[in-house]
Amino acid sequence: MELIEKLKILGDAAKYDAACTSSGITRTNKRDGSLGNARSCGICHSFSADGRCISLLKVLFTNNCIYDCKYCASRRSNDVPRTAFTPDELADLTINFYKRNYIEGLFLSSAVVKNPDYTMELLCATLEILRNKYKFNGYIHAKTIPGASPLLVERLGHLADRLSVNIELPSNESLKKLAPQKNKEAIFRPMAQISNTISQNRQELVRYRHATSFAKAGQSTQMIVGASGETDYQILSLTDSLYKKFSLKRVFFSAYVPINKDSLLPAIEKPPLLREHRLYQADWLLRYYGFEADELLNEKNQNFDPVLDPKCNWAINNLHLFPVDVNTAPYEMLLRVPGIGVKSAMRIRAARKIRSLDFEALKRIGVVLKRARFFIICNGKYMDKLRMNESFIMQNLIADTKERYIEEQSTYQLSMFDTASAPLGIKAAINDFVSVQ
Repeated sequence: MELIEKLKILGDAAKYDAACTSSGITRTNKRDGSLGNARSCGICHSFSADGRCISLLKVLFTNNCIYDCKYCASRRSNDVPRTAFTPDELADLTINFYKRNYIEGLFLSSAVVKNPDYTMELLCATLEILRNKYKFNGYIHAKTIPGASPLLVERLGHLADRLSVNIELPSNESLKKLAPQKNKEAIFRPMAQISNTISQNRQELVRYRHATSFAKAGQSTQMIVGASGETDYQILSLTDSLYKKFSLKRVFFSAYVPINKDSLLPAIEKPPLLREHRLYQADWLLRYYGFEADELLNEKNQNFDPVLDPKCNWAINNLHLFPVDVNTAPYEMLLRVPGIGVKSAMRIRAARKIRSLDFEALKRIGVVLKRARFFIICNGKYMDKLRMNESFIMQNLIADTKERYIEEQSTYQLSMFDTASAPLGIKAAINDFVSVQ
C-alpha cells in the first residue's frame, strides 16, 4: 500500500484520541545537529473535523487490532481497510512533515497487534529512530499499551515527553461489557509505574548529571463519555482520584461517537458534546479552583445541569455563602465566584493591597460582571439594586449563558481536514511529501 493511503487510513483512525494538550515542557535545541524544540506555552493551532484541537501529526501505528471493543472503529470485527507503518516509514514521515513546517510534534498511538509487548516494541523502535537517528528534539506524546511489560513502559518513557494510558471506560463493569479483553488492573498498573518513575526520575536528574528524562511532561488519560451508563458523578469522582493517586497532568473526556452498531451500545444519533463540555469545565474547577468532586456533584445530584455551568450551579446551590466583599474575601473564595477566573482573582488580590476596589476597577481587571455582580459586593454595596433571590439570579445567568452560546456558534473553526478552505491542507502536505520521495 502507498504511504499516502496508509496515512489517510491511520490518521483518520486516530481522530478519536483527544490530544488537545500543550507540550507541557520547554526544551531548547542542543545545537548538535538535532532537530526541533518543545515549548511549554502550547502548540495547539488547528482543529479536526469533529472539533478537537490538533497540533501534532496524530496517527495510529496500525489499526490492525486483536481486540474487539464494541465502541472502537478499529475493532477486530469491523470491515475496514487495515494497514500499518514500519518504524522507518513513520519516523521518516514525521521528520519530513516537521521540516516542511506542517507539524510541531508527534502524537503516536496504536491498535494492539499480536500482543501488547509486540506493539510496544514497534512504538519504541519508531521513537528510537526519531531520537537517535534523526536527533529529533521535538515534542512526542505516546500512548502506552495496557498489559505491556514494565521494561517496555520504562523504555518508552525515556523516549517520549508525555505518556498516557487510556482508561476509556469509567468502571470495570463497563470494560467487561464493552471491552472484555481489557481490565482495570492492566490499566492502573502502568499508571502507577509511570507516576512512581516520574517521581524517582526528578530526584535522579538533580543528583546525576547525565541522567535521562522520563516522561518529563507527565502522564494523562482519556475516558469515553456516554458509551456506558456511568453518571457524571461517577466519572468526576474517578477523575478526582486519578489526579490525587497518580498525579496526572490531564484527564481527557471524549464524547462517545456512534460509529458501530451493537446491542450493547447506546442508541444515540449524536455525540453528547454538551456533557463532555460540562465535564471539562468541572475538571478545570478541580485542577485550578480548589473544588472537590463531591462539592460539584453528589449521590442526590449525579449529573450536571445542561443549562448552567458547574461553577454557576454550585454558587446557586450555596447562596448562603454570598455575597463576598472583593476587598476582604480570601483568595480561595474569590475563585469560587462565577465570573472571576484565576487571573482575575490574582489581580484583585494584588490591587486591593494598594487601593479599595470598586466595580469599575473590577471591570478593568477582567471580572465578568454579568455573572459576578450577583455574588459580590464592593465595600458593602451591590453593583445594582438587585432583588437577590435564587429565581432572579437563575433567570439572568441562563440569559447570559444563551448569549455566550450564540457568540460561540458564530466563531469559525479551522479544520485540518477541510482541504478546500485550508491554506495548506493535509492532503496537499501529504502529496508534497510523497512527491519528493
